[in-house]
Amino acid sequence: MVFRLTLSSNPKNIGKIEGFLKTIGKTVHLDEIQFHKLMVSLTEAVNNAIIHGNRSLPGRKVQVKCELLPGWILIMIHDQGKGFKPEKVGNPLVKENLLRESGRGIFLMRTLMDKVEFEVGKSGTLVRLWLDTNK
Repeated sequence: MVFRLTLSSNPKNIGKIEGFLKTIGKTVHLDEIQFHKLMVSLTEAVNNAIIHGNRSLPGRKVQVKCELLPGWILIMIHDQGKGFKPEKVGNPLVKENLLRESGRGIFLMRTLMDKVEFEVGKSGTLVRLWLDTNK
């Protein structure tokens, strides 16, 4: 089963994530912990796509696709930006980054999800969030 959501690059659209996940949660019967892991991770990924990837340009879109696979939930977030190098994003736990206002999204995604993948291409960045539903 596949669920899709298309958002224009307005930070106010991040609020639509909760309803999207509630629809998915009804289908796969997510427990509270799984729902909150997905909520935080997907919110961070969409926020990054809108603000950093698409630079909040309203003409650019963020595509969100969720695939329900045996034992897994795969959520893909695709923006239309120029991309970035995930390995260059600083660790938010090191002293010089502790007080920075940004830089925690990727850390949170990697902490909460079972697997996180980044694919940077000419048509934007694709983030894959994997949640093991057997845990």
